[in-house]
Amino acid sequence: MLGITISDSLKSKWFNIAIGSLQANIVVKESDQNLIDKIDNACNDFASIHKIEDISQLQVIKDSRKAYKALGKDPARYRLSSEALLRRIVKEKGIYKINNIVDINNLLSIESFYSICAFDISKLHSPIKFTIGTKEDEYYGIGRGLLNIENLPVFEDQISKFGSPTSDSERVKITDETSSISMNIISFSGTADLELQLLKLKELLIEYAEAKNVESRIIE
Repeated sequence: MLGITISDSLKSKWFNIAIGSLQANIVVKESDQNLIDKIDNACNDFASIHKIEDISQLQVIKDSRKAYKALGKDPARYRLSSEALLRRIVKEKGIYKINNIVDINNLLSIESFYSICAFDISKLHSPIKFTIGTKEDEYYGIGRGLLNIENLPVFEDQISKFGSPTSDSERVKITDETSSISMNIISFSGTADLELQLLKLKELLIEYAEAKNVESRIIE
């Protein structure tokens, strides 16, 4: 598997951080109707029992927002991707269906409340560290334009910073040509249910993305 570590500087700001990391060979394609139905059902189930003000109080989201504040980043301005997704659902704005990998990512985020960073492995240059963005750092977030990543928790390889729980970068995004991926469940709540979420992710990738050579581990 890719060598991913969490920096001491990040741990010193928020000790209860962990990553559920999975690597696999996959086939990127349009999501089939069964996967789309699962996503739609998950959206309906969430919206039926939650209001907009409930979202920030969900424990996973609550811990993540506290971590952002501890790092010096405003979680209301630079929302977690999972929080932004859940807010869209409650506001009945719907969510975009992109491809099977992005859709699997979204499904697990809806059900677990975690932000999940997904990267095309062929575009990465190891070693990889999960660390804190500096004032010199920025990148183009997927669908977001130029993103200020100062004080955000971010992934970094030998080239540059490239992904965060707020938005991954255009440089490493999943495309139709992607054949190997690294998917990373970001937890600011420790390791409690990461094994379970990794198992769910593996099952979804095997069922809907023909995943092979699946490896996973928890990084602390």
